[in-house]
Amino acid sequence: MTATPRQLILLCLALSLCALLAVPGNFPGLGGDARLTLAVFALATCAWIGTPIDDTYIALGAGLALTATGVISSDTLFGTLGDETVWLLICAFVLAAAVARSGLAGRAAAFLVSGARSVRQLTHLTTAALVVTAFAVPATSGRAALALPVFLALSKVLADRRRLAVMLALLFPTVILLSAVATLIGAGAHLITVSVLWESTGQEIGFTKWLLLGLPLAIASSHLAAEAVLLTTTRRADREGPVAITAEQIQEHTEQPVTGPWEAAETRCALLLGTVVALWCSEPLHRVPPAVVALIGAVVAASPALGTVRLKDALKTVPWSLLLFMAATMAMGVALAESGAAKWLVTGLPVDVPPWLFLAVVITVSTAAHLVLQSRSARSSVLVPLVVAAAVGAGVNPVAAALASTAAAGFCHTLPASAKPVTLFADIPGTPTYTPRDLLRLSAVLAPLTAALVLLFALAVWPLLGVPVSR
Repeated sequence: MTATPRQLILLCLALSLCALLAVPGNFPGLGGDARLTLAVFALATCAWIGTPIDDTYIALGAGLALTATGVISSDTLFGTLGDETVWLLICAFVLAAAVARSGLAGRAAAFLVSGARSVRQLTHLTTAALVVTAFAVPATSGRAALALPVFLALSKVLADRRRLAVMLALLFPTVILLSAVATLIGAGAHLITVSVLWESTGQEIGFTKWLLLGLPLAIASSHLAAEAVLLTTTRRADREGPVAITAEQIQEHTEQPVTGPWEAAETRCALLLGTVVALWCSEPLHRVPPAVVALIGAVVAASPALGTVRLKDALKTVPWSLLLFMAATMAMGVALAESGAAKWLVTGLPVDVPPWLFLAVVITVSTAAHLVLQSRSARSSVLVPLVVAAAVGAGVNPVAAALASTAAAGFCHTLPASAKPVTLFADIPGTPTYTPRDLLRLSAVLAPLTAALVLLFALAVWPLLGVPVSR
């Protein structure tokens, strides 16, 4: 495979930096472990940006290099796979497989959407349904796959109103991406952020605290984005026409039952999911860790008597590549923090800037980072350790800075390849969908809106919820 000019330039830059780091006289105050960490970090970042090599392979290679050179121990590298947040994600995927197998999601979506009587109602009811899926299905790609059959059914019902079908095609991935911040399991990047904060500052963000901080932002940003999608994709004439979608119409275009009496499997699955979510949200009362609750739910969901899916089938849906990527990047974050590399990288940054300006810069960079790094988890692996180190030096609360960076990184709508949900809905044979021009038009409006909303939450809302701006 021939390297492109971009790949050659990135490789030259990375190798040049490694050569500079190898000379002992350069960069005074930088220890040996920090030099090795920065060299590995630079090579991994350039590989993520400029090569088609699998992100997980690059991350594992970086983790192995840091272990082989003694920067981190093998216990640190392998111990990240046993982190409770990783187990939380595994069990959440098992629960999601049970929900998908039962057909509960399609029935719930049909129930909500069938109540719409106008285009705006349809848009916001669909948005509400997609926000709720953040509690049932982990990771944005899993939610997109679960929502795709619902969209296909809606698009067939609206076959005579093409612009509305295109609007829904753009609405689904937009809301899925922006509403992921609602829960800790919404994206793998959230688990990386939590791990970096714990390793760097000793501050822990559990499921309940993340829910308290993230759910209001998810609701606000999702419905704001719904309006933006509606106004940039449809004309006034499209929006003025009435809408009348019934559950029976949706049933004609989907195999799973969305009408009629609930089946026993759906009832059991709904009760189990409601119980698990309730226990997650009430963690401060019973003190049972979310990972343990998720494990109990997964065991029940896959049990022969009460479950709706076999365990081996559910485990096939777990994105093991993502889990390995998370584990390796968590180890990279430990190396950046413990070696002093992250602190050294931000040493020269101005520390006398007001907190609002610091957060504004962090949010702007994080919002635009998807143009360079397409993997959301990779973006958090690169940005969050640096943001946390810079926040400590600037007197800004590292929790607020890390959350703002992670939330802003949820915007990745500019190009069809910017995120997996956007890619999935961009090319559906036989179904009208959006074009790259539609994405660019939406991004021009939505990027500044979402960035401003995250800044507003960081400065005005999160301090009321226990996360002050300053340390």
